Amino acid sequence: MRLSTPIPRRFPSTTALPPQLPPPLLLPRPSYRLAAVLAPGSAARRGGLPPPPPSVASAMRRCSRRRRAAPPPAAAAGGGGEVAAPDSQVKRAGTDLKTLATRFWKVAAPYWWSEDKTQARLRLAAVFALTLGTTGISVGFNFLGRDFYNALADKDQEKFTTQLLYYLGAFAGGIPFFVLRDYARETLSLRWRSWMTSYYMKRYFKNRTFYKIQSQSIIDNPDQRINDDLSAFTGTALAFSLTLFNAAVDLVSFSNILYGIYPPLFIVLVVYSLGGTAISVFLGKNLVNLNFMQEKKEADFRYGLVRVRENAESIAFYGGEENELQLLLDRFRRAFENLSELLIASRNLEFFTNGYRYLIQILPAAVVAPMYFSGKIEFGVINQSVSAFNHILSDFSLIVFQFQSISAFSAVIDRLGEFDDLLDGNEPSVSSQRDSIDGINIVFKSSGPSVLSSNGSLTQSDPCMVLEIRNLTLLTPRSGNVLITGLTMELKEKDHLLVMGPSGSGKTSLLRALAGLWTSGTGEIIYHVRGSMRLQKTNSSSDEPSNMNLEGEELLQSSKQRRDNGIFFVPQRPYMVLGTLRQQLLYPTWTEEVHHSPDNDAQNSADRLPFLSEVFPSDGVSAKSEVPTTAELIEVLEVVKLGYILPRFNGLDSMHDWASVLSLGEQQRLAFARLLLATPTLVLLDESTSALDEANEAHLYSQIEAAGITYVSIGHRKTLHKFHNKALYISKSDSTDTNLRSWELKPTDQLPLEESSPFPS
Repeated sequence: MRLSTPIPRRFPSTTALPPQLPPPLLLPRPSYRLAAVLAPGSAARRGGLPPPPPSVASAMRRCSRRRRAAPPPAAAAGGGGEVAAPDSQVKRAGTDLKTLATRFWKVAAPYWWSEDKTQARLRLAAVFALTLGTTGISVGFNFLGRDFYNALADKDQEKFTTQLLYYLGAFAGGIPFFVLRDYARETLSLRWRSWMTSYYMKRYFKNRTFYKIQSQSIIDNPDQRINDDLSAFTGTALAFSLTLFNAAVDLVSFSNILYGIYPPLFIVLVVYSLGGTAISVFLGKNLVNLNFMQEKKEADFRYGLVRVRENAESIAFYGGEENELQLLLDRFRRAFENLSELLIASRNLEFFTNGYRYLIQILPAAVVAPMYFSGKIEFGVINQSVSAFNHILSDFSLIVFQFQSISAFSAVIDRLGEFDDLLDGNEPSVSSQRDSIDGINIVFKSSGPSVLSSNGSLTQSDPCMVLEIRNLTLLTPRSGNVLITGLTMELKEKDHLLVMGPSGSGKTSLLRALAGLWTSGTGEIIYHVRGSMRLQKTNSSSDEPSNMNLEGEELLQSSKQRRDNGIFFVPQRPYMVLGTLRQQLLYPTWTEEVHHSPDNDAQNSADRLPFLSEVFPSDGVSAKSEVPTTAELIEVLEVVKLGYILPRFNGLDSMHDWASVLSLGEQQRLAFARLLLATPTLVLLDESTSALDEANEAHLYSQIEAAGITYVSIGHRKTLHKFHNKALYISKSDSTDTNLRSWELKPTDQLPLEESSPFPS
């Protein structure tokens, strides 16, 4: 159950007609009840109108009730990560109105100037036109209602029958406008959300921002912001915009009617609505921050439940059920306490808004009743004045009726704005990367024919060279602890390096630096790429700033660029993607395309959105090799001794939770199968055979060596010595002295067999 969703409450109809008469027959106007979008219990019932169609409103309610949680920021494994402060210690100040407005514009504006801007603007114009039409229809019904009830009061059956036929005809002609308006608004909202989802996801994955967010504990629950907050933002922003537009048109249309009937009634309306707005703002000033915190606390609670599901076996082995229960109940308690405060604030606001709604049932009739008793107006005019009064009062009272919705929407804007600021902050310019002094530079140099550099000189590296490290000093990203100082070495073809050292010394951190995930420190890492085409193609056709330095070397821009230039990484616990066994083997070198049936292609070709099928812009590297055939995939499974899983899981195209159905040893062998299919120049292995027996370990190392792949391994087993010809030992150091050397490099045949440290101190 969605904790922060207020319990639905039934409010009385705000028809201001005398009790003995039925409410006026008006068409529904759902754009006036935005409370149904985010807070269904606070919807304003105006003029006896039925609730809005369930389409957008129900979708938004479902969205807000099932917020999916992403992990709260956690420490990165292996040092350098820092755990976020406990939730109970977090104190968040409210965001001021100016910041909210700035963030709203920053989040909302890009779509309307995007590649889809023509469609977006045309559809928005159509929605506004239909909204204008529905307002005109409402004005027409206002006059029809007046004549209808006059005929009823005069007991004029002939006129009553005529007006009834007019009413039925108006319904037949008017209802399509309301339906089409809602449909056009919903489809535009969906299209806007689709573009924003694609836009934010590309930025989320660009420059490894997703990794920085998680490893450095920057913000909470990024997936909730992409999935739920974007959905809430687009639907609610569009609905609020149309409400404001409709309110402006209503004010013009119905003010003339009401002012023409009785000017003092119009003045009463203005004073009543302005006073109600001021009181609502005062009573509900804490709702924005409480809604923001409720999103976070519920997301944290849900993530705790997801963690139990994903780590069920480990928890069962530890017998940690009581600990998990206590942790989950503690997270739920925090959500409960915040929700209690939220309900108290909502209760105080509802004391006022309920009275505000009840009073308007009699206020307009009470003001114009003396004119009716004196014979100055007909009975139907009372109905007309009540209808006009309710329309205009709802326009003036948007803040009163929608304050809970506005506060919840403000929390969505705040979270998305915070996320957007973070994504912008992780897009440094190429020039700033190039000119940075404090940072590890990673470059690619061609080992093929000479390449013409930007300064006119020819550069060519040693064709046997694979990796160079020059004066590398590695620090932890946040605390600045020195892990490695002044490391200088080179690796040529058929050189295989074993990295050793005690736990916490920085072995995996060195691999992070080699992969470009950590750049804290100084020095240079140079990869020598086979052939020159990958470098020559870089930025050959774009207006982007060049990522070539003055020596004709290519600067690292993305993980894809690193992978496409022949650098591969295999972690200790391989990542199992959501998909088939075939997709497991192809990941990450090839992306299997989604295939559509011919019927679906014909049916959906007009509705397909190009920005949902886009991938990252080309990094300028050479094209991937041809996708392996089914026979090749089966063969590589046999090579890594996993052929037996094909009949076990009914072939390559079966879907399973592979992280659960495969043992860790099987997952590690599957990772080696990916490696053999990709055939990179250099592979970084982080204890990638830790779950394998010695025979399987020896077999896999022999396979990658036979494939001509140079490898760097992290490991503790002495059985690994024979597969490597160089060993780098890193000692553990908590010093901040960058002059203290903590590493030593030797051939593996010089390593002693019995010492705990392979290098004498």
